[in-house]
Amino acid sequence: MATLKDIAKEAGVSIVTVSNVINGNHKKVSDETIARIQKIIHDYHYVPNATARSLASKQSGIIGVLVPNVGEDENFLQSPYNAEVLGVLEKIIRQSGYYLMVRCLSDYQQALPLLHSWNVDGAVFIGANTSDVERLNQQLSIPAVFLDTYTSEQVCGVCADDFRGGYIGTRYLINQGHTHICFLAPGAGKEGVIYERFRGYRQAMEECGLQSSMEKREVASTTYESGLAAGRQLAFEQGTTACVTTADILAIGLMEGLRLSGRRVPEDFSIVGFDDLPECRYTTPQLTTINQHVAEKAEKAAGKLLDMLRHQDVAIQNERIDVDLVERQSVQRMD
Repeated sequence: MATLKDIAKEAGVSIVTVSNVINGNHKKVSDETIARIQKIIHDYHYVPNATARSLASKQSGIIGVLVPNVGEDENFLQSPYNAEVLGVLEKIIRQSGYYLMVRCLSDYQQALPLLHSWNVDGAVFIGANTSDVERLNQQLSIPAVFLDTYTSEQVCGVCADDFRGGYIGTRYLINQGHTHICFLAPGAGKEGVIYERFRGYRQAMEECGLQSSMEKREVASTTYESGLAAGRQLAFEQGTTACVTTADILAIGLMEGLRLSGRRVPEDFSIVGFDDLPECRYTTPQLTTINQHVAEKAEKAAGKLLDMLRHQDVAIQNERIDVDLVERQSVQRMD
């Protein structure tokens, strides 16, 4: 196997010059020499040592994707939403010549030591708490983008228009004649994605004079199992005829819980999901949902991070992706 010394000898240059060409430091090297060295590297099938390149360039070529607030026994990729986001990020990061490192964290405070120890060039945080983001951003020394987090103008973030999603999903059910509509979600708190979707639901209900029939039902998580349990409970209650959910997988579980309990969707109960995952087309009935353009969100996050890595003077921007309703078969008009 060829070494730097072998390549330098054949090219008639120093080892330092070869190293500079490999690491992209071309300022003091002529185009002719660069071409000669690159041809020899190609002919020898030479592969630079990643650790050595990292030390020479002071860059690791690694981009970290960090997911805070994940339990010790929790499988982050069981969620189809998370899997789609990660798949898009990996493709773009790989195509840009970087390596992807994924790490789930139980506590945001674990992030800084991890990023430092791996000499990560940049980071994407998925679903971090707003309060944690402000602290993290003050201490980060590398470019970072926060996905699915509502942040200040001093922090680079990308999220969907969650308020509008909750609003148009609820208005759609109201326009179909439903007046007793519940909002199914984990605890919303006072900030973040779930809270914004609840605010949209609440405004739609209030605008139509339905505030007296508002009902927020809390579930443990946005998982299929949580939806299944909620469906079995709602099946034996009177009054509520429709539900706005905060995740497609939660909605699919809800649908199955109702079915197992003898209730039909949409004949007895109408459901609107949130995400527009491919799974929505495979359910029976197919799920009406809010399309939050998951792939576009992930692409925007990756693009912003790469811009910051390439150009230090890039302006920090928060971007909100528009949403729209995808009408399928899980909602029936009330006559």
